[in-house]
Amino acid sequence: GLVIDGRTLEHVLQDSLQNVFLELTGKCRAVVCCQATPLQKSVLVRLVRHKLQAMTLAIGDGANDVSMIQVADIGVGISGQEGMQAVMASDFAISQFRHLRKLLLVHGHWCYTRLTNMVLYYFYKNLAYVNLLFWYQFFCGFSGTSMTDYWILILFNLLFTSVPPIIYGVLDKDVPAETLMQLPQLYLMSQ
Repeated sequence: GLVIDGRTLEHVLQDSLQNVFLELTGKCRAVVCCQATPLQKSVLVRLVRHKLQAMTLAIGDGANDVSMIQVADIGVGISGQEGMQAVMASDFAISQFRHLRKLLLVHGHWCYTRLTNMVLYYFYKNLAYVNLLFWYQFFCGFSGTSMTDYWILILFNLLFTSVPPIIYGVLDKDVPAETLMQLPQLYLMSQ
């Protein structure tokens, strides 16, 4: 692991040492930055995000973490003693740091699964409708005649675009939460 303080981070974030610092952090399992200014935090997240082409997650609990949370791809705010500024600037909010594990492993896995299945569903829905229109054009001699009334088309899109995703999003849980907490490897498999 690597522990670096704000004064050292000030020197490391200069253009000449950024690549060396990123190479060093790539060899560490954990990097802890302490006593860093809000600007240093946001610059560090931006550096990792752009130079390493990595997806970044920033976690903060106070107003000094807002700029870091906004720069990251995903921001998690912890509501606590320092106020609600980090929560208001974040994508997700949790009440305590210990809930982060469940947020990532359980809800992250479910989100990946739901999104992939919903993309497949939308392709299927649109393919089915466009295929129907395509074959109808053979029937009517490519005259451009409308196959259905507009209210049927609106009803089709309303029913097949809103109701199934809502039901699927609420009810679908491919793996129980307890199993996901016990086997963190399942998160990588869902990616």
